[in-house]
Amino acid sequence: MADKAERKARAQRAPEAAKAGKGEKAAKGKPDAARERAAPQVPRVPARLRERYRTAIVPSLMAQFSYTNRMRVPEVKKVVINMGLGEAVGNVKVIDAAVAELAAITGQKPVVTRARKSEAAFKLRAGMAIGCKVTLRGERMYEFLDRLLSVALPRIRDFRGIPTKSFDGRGNYALGVREQLIFPEIRYDKVEMTRGMDICVETSARNDEEARALLEQLGFPFRK
Repeated sequence: MADKAERKARAQRAPEAAKAGKGEKAAKGKPDAARERAAPQVPRVPARLRERYRTAIVPSLMAQFSYTNRMRVPEVKKVVINMGLGEAVGNVKVIDAAVAELAAITGQKPVVTRARKSEAAFKLRAGMAIGCKVTLRGERMYEFLDRLLSVALPRIRDFRGIPTKSFDGRGNYALGVREQLIFPEIRYDKVEMTRGMDICVETSARNDEEARALLEQLGFPFRK
């Protein structure tokens, strides 16, 4: 009798145990919605150079040039970084390496630039890859400028500042860099050849005087 009663009790407990097991599996398989809703969202930290522009540089330029409207204060609109690779004509792998390095430096995928017309003297055909470039705006632009000014340029050997005569008369500034190795994102042991690049900073300034004042306050180290 005792054995019969025990078997009956086990049979009654079996469906309950199966339900509990299914419930545990379901709980493991699905995330806790309440916990997800309660989890704090980490806000994106604004680029510090952009914050300095908004809080300190704008008021300073308004006072320096007597602007009556905040919208007239010049700002950096975009930064274009270009690598011209003449050696890529004979070695397509050079383009791939340059694209990877420029992507690491800027945090954005570069666009491959191609020849517009054929040049027999240089064994160049129209449409052939000859370089790569990146156009930066917004947060990435300010983050790149911050790294360029505070980390990369000071790593140039015997650095004495950047030239003051590289403005184009319309408030834009061009800077040439001889080696990509000055950027901390590039590892010396992974580089097969050194490559230079041109960095063009486009501003909304109406003239070179306003553009230089803006860039100086952003931290561009012009030669004295």
